[in-house]
Amino acid sequence: NFEEDFRSHGVTVVTLEEKKLHLDQFLCPTFLLGVFDECDTEVDVLHWSRHNIFLLYDMGLFTALLELLSMEIDNSQACSSAVRKPAISLADSTELRVLLSIMYLMVETVRVQTEDDRPEWREAREAFKNELGSPLYNGEPFALLLFTMVTKFCSMNAPHFPMKKVLLLLWKTILFTLGGFEELQEMKVRGRERLCLTPLPEDSIKVVRAMRAASPPASAMELIEQQQQQQKRGRRSRRPLVKQDSLDTYNERDPFKNDDARDEEEDPEDTDSGIEGEVDPLDRDVIIQPPPPPPPLRPPTERVNFPKGLPWAPKVREKDIEHFLETSRNKFIGFTLGNDTETLVGLPRPIHESVKTLKLHKYVSIAEVQIKKEEELQQCPLSLGEEEVEETPAEILYVGMLPNLSQYVIALLKLLLAAAPTSKAKTDSINILADVLPEEMP
Repeated sequence: NFEEDFRSHGVTVVTLEEKKLHLDQFLCPTFLLGVFDECDTEVDVLHWSRHNIFLLYDMGLFTALLELLSMEIDNSQACSSAVRKPAISLADSTELRVLLSIMYLMVETVRVQTEDDRPEWREAREAFKNELGSPLYNGEPFALLLFTMVTKFCSMNAPHFPMKKVLLLLWKTILFTLGGFEELQEMKVRGRERLCLTPLPEDSIKVVRAMRAASPPASAMELIEQQQQQQKRGRRSRRPLVKQDSLDTYNERDPFKNDDARDEEEDPEDTDSGIEGEVDPLDRDVIIQPPPPPPPLRPPTERVNFPKGLPWAPKVREKDIEHFLETSRNKFIGFTLGNDTETLVGLPRPIHESVKTLKLHKYVSIAEVQIKKEEELQQCPLSLGEEEVEETPAEILYVGMLPNLSQYVIALLKLLLAAAPTSKAKTDSINILADVLPEEMP
C-alpha cells in the first residue's frame, strides 16, 4: 500500500534492498518533508509535504507511531543501559528522535489551518484534534504520555530521552487540543454570556501585546549597588553641573541640554521657581530674558503619547467593596453590617463617592460564580446533587494530571532551572543537551 500510494503521487520509491535503510529513518521522514529531490521550488516542497502528511494520517500512521513510542518508553533495557553510561549522546536516542520528529511534523502541520485546505483536510483536522484530546491512548490523552516522559527523565530513570523534542511536541499538542490565547478569549466571552454576566471590557491579550516591555524588579543587592554608583557619580560631577546650570540662567538656554520636552511641559512652574531661587534678588532687574527656545529637533507628531494610568479597565470584586465598607463603618460608626453593600447611612460624603466608583468598576469573574456554586453544592449535597462537568479536552487532561500534578510541576521546574545559563551547576545530574551531543564527545 505504501509503494502504491508513493507511486500514484509521482514519488520515486527507493527500495530498502538498494539503499539498506530503514523505513522509519528514511522513507517516512522524507515523505513527510515533501521529497525535495522530486520538486523544483520551495512552494512545491511545502505543498507536497502538507499533502503527504494528511495522506499518512488518513492511513493511520500516527497510531502506529504512538505504539512504537510507547514501546520505546517502556523499553527497560534501553533505560538501564542509559543509566549505567557515564555520558549520553545522540546514538542513545536515535529511534526516539525519529519518532518524535515525525509526530511533531504531523501535529504542527495538521494544526495550522490555511485558506486552500480541502474539506476532507478540515474534517481530518477536527478528528485529529478530538483524538489527541480524548483518552484514547491507554485511557489517557496523548499529552499525559509526554508528561510521563518528562517525569521519567527528571527522575533519572530515562536520561536518554530527547527532552527538547519532547517539550516541543508537548507544547504543540497542548496548543492544538486546548487552543491558544485567541481561543481562550472566545471561551471567556461565551462563558460569560452563558452565565448572564457583563461582557469583558477589553481583550487583555491585545492590551498586553501593545504594552512596552519592562525589566523585572531588581533585587535588593542590585538596588544597593545602583545607589552606591549614583552616589559616586554625584560626588564627581555634581558641582560642575550646578555651576553650569547657574550660568545658563544668565546666558542663552542650551538647546541640547535637555532634549526631552515632556518634563518642561509637565512642571513649568517648578522650573521658573528654581531659576529665580538661584539668582540674586538684587540682580533680577538686570537679567536679560532668554530668547524663546528653538523648535524641537524631532517633529511633535513622531512622539509617542502613552496614556496615564492602567492600560486596561480596573476590576473590583464584591469582596473588595465589602472590605472597604467594613473598614469605613468601623472607623466612623463603630459597628459593621456584614455583607451589606447598599446601606451607607452615617458615612461621610467621600465614602459615598468611593463606593459609587467601586461599584462602577465592579467585575464578577467566572471563577467567583463557580466557587459560589461549589459552596452551595457542599452545603446541600442531597437536594442539589452533584455538579455536571462538561468533558472538555482541558477537563480530561486535568483529571489525568491531578494524581501526579506536583511531580509534573517539579519536573518542569527542574528543566527550567537546568536550562537557565547562569544557574546551571556543574554537578547537576539533568543533562538537557544529551540529544545534541555527538557520540564521540566525552
